[in-house]
Parts: sequence; structure tokens; C-alpha cells
Amino acid sequence: MITSIGKYSKSFFIKLLVGIIILPFVFWGMGDVFRGGNQNVIASIDSEKVSTQEFVDYLRTLNLNNEQIKNLNKTDLIEKILSEYIGKRVMNLEIEKLGITVNDNSLRKIIKNDELFSKDKKFSRTEYEKFLIKSGVTAPTFEANIAEQEKRRQFLSFLSSGIVLPESLVNEEYRKENQTKTIKFIDLNNYHLQKKPSEKSKKELYERNKNIFFTEFKTIRYAEISPEKIIGDKEYNENFFKQLDIIENNILDGQSFEEVVQNDNLDVIIIKKIDANRKDQNKNEVKNISNNLFKKVYNLNSVKAPEIINLDNKYFIAEISDIEKKDKSFSDPQVQEALDAQLSFKYKIENNASIIKDISMGALDKQKFSKFAIENKLEVKDYKIKNLKQNEIFSEGIIKRIFLIKDGEIDLITNNTLSKSFLVLAIKSDYKDLKKNNNEYEQYEAKGRLNLINKIYESHDNNLNEKYKVELNQRTIDRVKNSF
Repeated sequence: MITSIGKYSKSFFIKLLVGIIILPFVFWGMGDVFRGGNQNVIASIDSEKVSTQEFVDYLRTLNLNNEQIKNLNKTDLIEKILSEYIGKRVMNLEIEKLGITVNDNSLRKIIKNDELFSKDKKFSRTEYEKFLIKSGVTAPTFEANIAEQEKRRQFLSFLSSGIVLPESLVNEEYRKENQTKTIKFIDLNNYHLQKKPSEKSKKELYERNKNIFFTEFKTIRYAEISPEKIIGDKEYNENFFKQLDIIENNILDGQSFEEVVQNDNLDVIIIKKIDANRKDQNKNEVKNISNNLFKKVYNLNSVKAPEIINLDNKYFIAEISDIEKKDKSFSDPQVQEALDAQLSFKYKIENNASIIKDISMGALDKQKFSKFAIENKLEVKDYKIKNLKQNEIFSEGIIKRIFLIKDGEIDLITNNTLSKSFLVLAIKSDYKDLKKNNNEYEQYEAKGRLNLINKIYESHDNNLNEKYKVELNQRTIDRVKNSF
């Protein structure tokens, strides 16, 4: 519950994200999964039972896509979701024991102070109702969710209250970002390029993933909602916006694109079968729509679900009226580019994993650093990093990680996309301390406090693991997975 967000581990108690999360409902048929005996219980927390129906109801509130639903019986996604759900249940037990509650007045204040429901800097009941309709939830469900999130926020605040941070921890945080470090490094880009994807490997990957190589051609239609059309005036005045609200409410109530444009005699523009690059099936570029408007219309989520678009102080009603998918061949340049990129990424992961293994086992150390470069025809470079913003070679994120390497040690440092990979040997580190009267002291004190709070959460998580006995009914879990 407290250790990490969204990661499945041996712990059933994962850190919960505090915030308002409203997810559309997805409905599936569950067959006979609820019939009979112990199969009605999917897990237990001490003496408290978690029913299969209760867990499936929770599943229905998650925004799982069709691919995830299709592969539920082949993955551990159900186990991950169950782990998260049990974590929430355990946190609720702790909240109840502490007597944390959110009364109606507090709940009302939270909602009224949310800018999402404001109009002209004041709470708008209309905006609130629109949000509920768009989100597909009732007011009681939404408000219960807010109350639950607020109780969790108070619970986490309770765990971390009263922390006084020692000056040594503040300086520890400061040194992570402020030091002078002399290093030797090897850019691994050429090392990764030594292995190129073969035609055979590309064809195998293509055959396994044919279903993802396609172009979507969308037919879009839109009409400008101008004051002249809906109120007979050229000004964007109060009457215009009142009428615009009526149109938007009618759409939320299910009025179709055709009905809206007919009622207000709007001029409709239709663009048939266009791809994301504004090109039709003959590769001709469509030019009778601005780029910004095209992006907004093309990226609408659903077919025949009209929406109001505000762009550069102009208003439009738009929708996707049809989507046609056209498969791409193996020889398509975009397919070739995607296959090369995917396989190259795979090779980088494999190469990096091998290097990390050698470092951890001592097969690649300070003495063998230069030898690795010679054997792989790579260059060893000397470099001195003086601050985080020194970006001639390394990004700020990579420098932060280099600063964590102890003198005499080697580490493999990459960015998130693996487009940059470096083998780094730390030679010498020079530090300076941060005094309390320094303007930056408060900033690093906050960072140190956050790290300490995370450690407190982790410690509490371990205590919960020992405090509550959790048992899973694997047969019921498997039955749920196979019922989709």
C-alpha cells in the first residue's frame, strides 16, 4: 500500500495515489463465476472476507482496454489489481481504527473549492453536473470517492506529522545535486549499433504483430458555432454563451450531430477518410482545415459522439463519423522503421543487462574499464562535471545519477528511452555543505523531508504486512480470469 505506485510486489499493500480519479464503467459478462461455496470469496484479510462479486464490481470501475480484457487469463493483471484492492481495504481498516472521518461540511468545501467546478471564479452547480454526466457517475458515487480520497490523505499526513529534519540529512540531499565530479566515461551508442536487426527477425516480429500495423482513416465533420448563426448577432455576448450552454447540454443529453446542426442551421464541412498526417488514401494532403482544429477533431475519442471545441475564441461542434482501418505491408517504410526501432530497443536492453550483470559480479571493474573499451572499439573520455546544468554531453537527469556513483565504482547510466547509454567510472568527488542561512536551505530541507516520509511509509507498510493475515483463493482468481 505504501511502497510504490502501480507496482506489483510480494507486498499486498501498495502506495495509493491520493487524488480524484473518476473512471468510466466497463461491463463484462461473468458467466457462472459467482455460483457455489468458497468460490464466492476471492481473498480474506484476517477474518474479513473479500467476495468475488465485490472485487468484480471494483474491476468494472477500471478503464481496461479491449486488449487487456482479452489477455486477462494470460497475464498477472488480475493479481496486480487484487493486490491494489486489498491494499485499499487494509488502509481503510487503519483509517477506521484512527477514527478519521470526513463530514458533509468538509466534503462540501472540498468540492466547492475545486476549480474544475468553477465558473467566473465561483462554484457552479451546472459545471458540477456537466462533469458528472461526462464522467458517467452519479453524485453519491463521486462524493463517496472524494471522501475516501480525503481520508487517505489525512491518514498519510498523520503518519508523517511532526517530522524535524536533521541538518545532516539536508546536506545529504544537497550533495546529491551539488558537487564537482571527475569521471571517465564510455558512450555506448556505437556498442549498441554493432548488432543490427536481420530481415528474418523483422519478419518474425511483423508476423507476430500484424494487427498493430495499420493506418486509420477517419471521416470527420464539423461546423462553426457563430453568434450570427445561433442568436443573429455578431457579438460573443451573454446571450451567445447561454445558447452555447444549451447546445452543450443537449449534446450531453444525447442529441446527435445532425440534430444540432439542423436546429441552428449550421454550415457543415465533411472531410472523408483522412489519416493522422492530414492525408487521404491517395496521399494527398487535405488543406481546408487549420492544423490546430484538425488535431482537436481527429483526436476525439469516440465515433458519432459530438463535442464542442473551443479554439482561438471560436466554437465548433465536431465529431468522428466513421473510422476505417487499412493494414500496412511489411515493406511499408513506417513498418520498417517501427520494426528496426523495436528490435534495436530490445538489443539495447539485452546489452545493458549483460553489462550490469558483469558489473555486479565483478567481471567489469575499475581495472577492466579501459579493456572493455578496447575490445569493443570504443573511446574512453575524461570529463569533469561542475553542476547539474552542464549539458554539453549529459542531461540533468543523467548527471543526478552520476552524482550518486561512489569514487572508484562503475555504473551504467541511461535515460528513460535508452537513446543515451553511458558506462561511467567515478574518479573523484568534491563536496561542499549547505548552511542554514542559504536561500536554498528550505528547498533541500523539503526534499529531505519527502525522502524521510517515504521511508516512514515503507516502514509502516512492513508493519501492516505483519499485522494483517492475507489469504488468496487462487482457484477463484483463476476462475475470474477465465470468465472474461
